[in-house]
Amino acid sequence: MFSSLPFSYMFLAVMGIGTLFSVSSLHWLGIWAGLEINLIGFLPLLVYQKGSMESESAVKYFVVQAIGSSFLIFGSLIVYSMSFTWEILNNEYVMSIMGFAMMISGLCVKLGLFPFHFWLPSVMAGLPWVTCLLLATWQKLAPIFLMSSLLELSNSYWLIILLCFMSSGSALVGGFGGMNQTQIRALLAYSSIGHLGWILFALVHGEWVMKVYLGIYIIISLCMFVSLWFSDSSTMKDLSNLKSSSFVQVGIMLMLLSLGGLPPLLGFISKWLVISISIAGPYLLFLSMLILGSLMSLFYYLSLFFSVNLSKSKSYNIVDLGINYSSILLMIILLNILGGMFILLSNSLSLI
Repeated sequence: MFSSLPFSYMFLAVMGIGTLFSVSSLHWLGIWAGLEINLIGFLPLLVYQKGSMESESAVKYFVVQAIGSSFLIFGSLIVYSMSFTWEILNNEYVMSIMGFAMMISGLCVKLGLFPFHFWLPSVMAGLPWVTCLLLATWQKLAPIFLMSSLLELSNSYWLIILLCFMSSGSALVGGFGGMNQTQIRALLAYSSIGHLGWILFALVHGEWVMKVYLGIYIIISLCMFVSLWFSDSSTMKDLSNLKSSSFVQVGIMLMLLSLGGLPPLLGFISKWLVISISIAGPYLLFLSMLILGSLMSLFYYLSLFFSVNLSKSKSYNIVDLGINYSSILLMIILLNILGGMFILLSNSLSLI
């Protein structure tokens, strides 16, 4: 269990303090220091099982985060050389734009966005479920909000085009990469890359849209990873041969479909909101690539759903799960189905 690691809660506290310190800093030197504190707190949590795969993933994660931090501090030093202050000023000099691009590249390396996505599936494939959950949710918060502050400081046209290109590439990579995956962790890593593309595209159109999408993604991911942790399923074969109950399989598959954005589940609401706010904008080409990547991810989710649940007839038994776990799983399924339907109905009534 996760609590068996000595001082695990202290490392969690250090990780959380580093993220909060980074988000609340006034200049980029403090932001860089907060990201390093977060890294120091998160690295011991990656190796708490002391296996070779966990150690390999921890080394990969450390090297990649060090590269992202070096990009970030180098870009901030370039901007510092233009104004001799750590406060970033909105100017159109070539060196300032280059510094902005370096800082955004560093944040994209830390997030795992296209074209710096190569490390995320291999790192997540070797980690236990708790650290996978932290890597997919909490570790994304600080870079995303820092990228939003960068976008507020510089509204350059080429910067917005660069962000749209990264978001559409992430969605396509998330769709293509999950096609031939047999490990659930790697599949969820590619799904995370695709959702990061949608979050970045939502950030271009408004910070509140990004916050709504990020909140829904964190809720569904939390339910997804906790269910997989309790069911102890690592591969598609483990999921199809789940011994506890077919009801667990249906719950996990519904959450996967919700991650894919199938209506009327809760994950569809965030994508529908991004599409509705960007359909009148000038970035329809990037939006079509995002939708194409989401359709590809929904394709392998649906194929997995049919292969797991319709390959053989099984009886749905909730009693074998126990009262606590079955009630939690029922609540999760109702949250995904009824939550999406309620939001769709409320928006429809507001338009009348």
